[in-house]
Parts: sequence; structure tokens; C-alpha cells
Amino acid sequence: MSADPSGLSNQTSPVGKVWNVSDFARRYRLEAKEEERLVALLGAVASEHELLKNASRAAVYA
Repeated sequence: MSADPSGLSNQTSPVGKVWNVSDFARRYRLEAKEEERLVALLGAVASEHELLKNASRAAVYA
């Protein structure tokens, strides 16, 4: 976990778990472009629910 100036990195709040967007992107293996899009859309920190609803990953076919 990286430190966040707001002190909310990976904390639980009344709206659920709050993630640093960079940590979330790393955990869910999102591309850098998708991480940038989420930061622009939601800011540096967001609830897990918001991130899961807004994140998209490219399909991987074996």
C-alpha cells in the first residue's frame, strides 16, 4: 500500500473500502491508460464500489 496525502489508502469508511486508485489498478492489473482514466474520473482515491463499477479490463483469450 502506498501512502496517500489524504490518509485514506485502503481504509474502510461509511461508503465501504476506500482505495488509492494506483493501488487498485496494480491489484486488479489494469493498464496504465485505464489507471489514468480512473484518476481523471474519480480522483486519487475512491470507494471500491466506484472503482469496480468504472474500471474495465481488456479481454484475454487463451
